Amino acid sequence: MRLETKIVIVVRDGLAPPVATNAAAVLGLSLGGRLPHLLGADGKDASGGIHAGLNTHPVPIVTADARQIAELHVKAQAGEDIVAVGFTEVARRARDYATYLDNLATTPDSELEYVAMALFGPRNRITALTKRFPLLGQAK
Repeated sequence: MRLETKIVIVVRDGLAPPVATNAAAVLGLSLGGRLPHLLGADGKDASGGIHAGLNTHPVPIVTADARQIAELHVKAQAGEDIVAVGFTEVARRARDYATYLDNLATTPDSELEYVAMALFGPRNRITALTKRFPLLGQAK
């Protein structure tokens, strides 16, 4: 069955693997909290063990340069049917959420450097925004 919606996580190319992994995890949790309807039912294995439900969508992780992610942020914000969650250097450098919010409040949008972004929306819209980006770990 073809899904009508799509999720993609875009991380900035050249990030160290621990930074890219952390950014993807943070965005996955943040996006998932906004989309609880995508959580599948719990499953039962043949031995009767219960396994917590998983997200029902594949989640490709692709890479783009900083400029492309900033442009992606602008385009995604213009689409009312797209849920976009950005992870900036302000967030990455903060050691607690209160500090992040304080620092974000004093940083103009034009100075935000995006580390990564998660997108959810209609399959055709998300594909159009991200199809030129290579999968994480794939050569360009």
